[in-house]
Amino acid sequence: MDRRSFLRLSAVASVVPLLHDPALAAPVPPARNVVLVHGLFADGSCWSEVIERLQAAGLDVTSVQNPLTTLDEAVASVRRVLARQDGPTVLVGHSFAGMIITEAGIAPNVSALVYVAARAPDAGEDYAALARTFPTPPATAGIVFDGEYGRLGEAAFLRDFAGDLPEAKAKVLYAVQQPFAKALLAGRTTQAAWRSKPSFYAVSTEDRTIDPALQRFMAKRMGATTIEVTASHLSLISQPDTIAKLILDAAGRP
Repeated sequence: MDRRSFLRLSAVASVVPLLHDPALAAPVPPARNVVLVHGLFADGSCWSEVIERLQAAGLDVTSVQNPLTTLDEAVASVRRVLARQDGPTVLVGHSFAGMIITEAGIAPNVSALVYVAARAPDAGEDYAALARTFPTPPATAGIVFDGEYGRLGEAAFLRDFAGDLPEAKAKVLYAVQQPFAKALLAGRTTQAAWRSKPSFYAVSTEDRTIDPALQRFMAKRMGATTIEVTASHLSLISQPDTIAKLILDAAGRP
């Protein structure tokens, strides 16, 4: 057995006591609000199709514009939005934003967390070290840096980030891609909100940006109610009905 396999098996063994059967989970408290947070290579508009569906269900929805500068500043941007919500709120993060909701999700008005193909670190965990115990996803090789700021090159964006979207649509998303600061990647969470809040996870089985096996590991570790979506990293765009339904479940809506 190689070192990577040993580390992965050891990690899984260490979290077995945290697992639970989602069917036995306690009902989540009804929520009236949803706050959505985007990750790298995107902006707040990536949630547009999910927003439309959530609003049609009567929820008040806000999509945060993540500054993509430092983790502290990104968390602060979410906390400001959470502070103006009236009542229980479901906090949702895609991709890197899983780091953000893991930290900001301890806010008292957050009733549940939803991770969409997202990072889900423990408090103080080195996420990069955890990710290295799983296969390196193809998108990693497509990141290019201009000084202190990074972005995903067009070929990698179309193939490895938005691979199940029509090319014309993927190119529109590429055009609005926001660069991220290298400093953002150095941040570590100090809290793990999923340890105290009901959590939900949508695994993208065809993901080439975050390895699907890593997503499954994180979902199991947090004892999340988990679904698997046959989708690229952008399931929120390619399968908005499925992602909206998971968020509605987290909001206690039928």
